[in-house]
Amino acid sequence: MKTMKAVRIHSYGGPEVLVHEDAPCPHPGDGEVLVRVHAAGINPVDWKIREGHLKEMIHHAFPLVLGWDVSGVVASLGPGVTRLKVGDEVFSRPEISRDGAYAEFIVIKEAEVALKPKSIDHVHAAALPLAGLTVWQSLFDAGGLSAGQRVLIHGAAGGVGHIAVQLAKWKGAHVIGTASARNHDVLRELGANQIVDYATVRFETAVEPVDVVFDTMGGEIQERSWKVLKPGGILVSIAQPPGAEIAAAHGVRQAFVFTQPNAAQLAEISRLVDAGKLKAIVETILPLSDATRGQELSQRGHTHGKIVLRVV
Repeated sequence: MKTMKAVRIHSYGGPEVLVHEDAPCPHPGDGEVLVRVHAAGINPVDWKIREGHLKEMIHHAFPLVLGWDVSGVVASLGPGVTRLKVGDEVFSRPEISRDGAYAEFIVIKEAEVALKPKSIDHVHAAALPLAGLTVWQSLFDAGGLSAGQRVLIHGAAGGVGHIAVQLAKWKGAHVIGTASARNHDVLRELGANQIVDYATVRFETAVEPVDVVFDTMGGEIQERSWKVLKPGGILVSIAQPPGAEIAAAHGVRQAFVFTQPNAAQLAEISRLVDAGKLKAIVETILPLSDATRGQELSQRGHTHGKIVLRVV
């Protein structure tokens, strides 16, 4: 195929700069695979890049295809690909400096791709890579969360938060989450030991000291989180870099995580899904042509689970 349908931006801006249009179909190079996209997840990083917030960190050329959460089928192989074959059902959080998955096809490095879980469809598989890797790299790699420790997860019902609750529970941690009252039953089902309704209770008055705070919010929530950490504990943020000085003043540690592709971790996540230990909640499914609405929903916040574009 020479062309495909894709959602691209030709400049930074609001949702109106997203254009559903014909685009050249990419071709895999050395060590790369061409994936027929079946579904693409929508994440806050998508609209942050669209608005230009990350242009100092990631230099993109226009036009740019957005979306870095994908599930699909390998359509062709570039030279040097040895692990995957045509027809494999795969999922990935691809390198974010390249064209993304709001398209019928995407080229991804083989090293960033894992076989998708067999027990779920592409829509639910597309909701997992970025959130799953974000949690894995935040709670386990940066936070060192282990069995018996206490963790506070902010935004526990969100796209990343609900994955964090499940992976922390699988690790054997005591899981505390903040969420609105409408999401409490779901979080209990996912394994949360304690849930704080942020609309009616200040979490710092309701939570005993924890070993790890997982900050998905930043701002005031991050500022108020220092006081709930045990001495020597750690605040891990994916929202904004925590200050080293304020961490030291509280006798704790801090880390900022910007998720990286990792096929080996994705393979572990896939195994947990097929073992019934992890599931993605998808709140909204939209066609590729409705990516603008999907980003608007994501940008409003307060989502329950994930928003996914169904491409096939």
